[in-house]
Amino acid sequence: MPVALEAEILEPREPADACVIWLHGLGADGHDFVDAIPSLGLPSQHRIRFIFPHAPTMPITMNAGMVMPAWYDIGAIDLRAAQDEVGIKNSEQAILNLVNEQVKKGIKSERIILAGFSQGGAMALHTALRYPQPLAGAIILSAYLPLQDQLAQQKSSANSQIPLFMAHGFMDTVVSYWIGQQSCTHLQAAGFSVDWHSYPMAHTVSLSELHDIGAWIKNALN
Repeated sequence: MPVALEAEILEPREPADACVIWLHGLGADGHDFVDAIPSLGLPSQHRIRFIFPHAPTMPITMNAGMVMPAWYDIGAIDLRAAQDEVGIKNSEQAILNLVNEQVKKGIKSERIILAGFSQGGAMALHTALRYPQPLAGAIILSAYLPLQDQLAQQKSSANSQIPLFMAHGFMDTVVSYWIGQQSCTHLQAAGFSVDWHSYPMAHTVSLSELHDIGAWIKNALN
């Protein structure tokens, strides 16, 4: 069953009229990207609420059953390996609940972006493509498209034209660059427009990448 997600929240100076829900990677928590927001270069008068949820803890198969924050279990980071469909869909529902809470608070769905790094990026992408109302976009960092074979049947017509920012380091040895590229190709074949970015980095986030994300957010919420 999906759980209610606790989160770190950064409020803008003025009342929020947009929201970015940013999901952390495996083993991290909602604090992971809070300090990155100033590096986005957003105008000081922006009205974006940033929400950084904490994933629940669970044993992770590929880490010898070690319990850690995670959005779903992983046996191997390989698109051909069996995937934790139940875990993915439980987290999807928990994230949907967060989005719906923002809509109830007066943020239009068209002003909400789902973002995430690594496993969080996989969840942001999975959830955004299935959300029944139009979203402003999704930001997928060093991640991939989970449950690819289900996308054709489950994608939302409301988000068939959703803007997608995908970025990957070509020195990534955790989630390989090839996996990110393969997911991008799959999305493009399914009719999605992907803004793809490559960086000379490993499984991390760079300052130039954050600058590009900030510019993309400003354009998506313009």
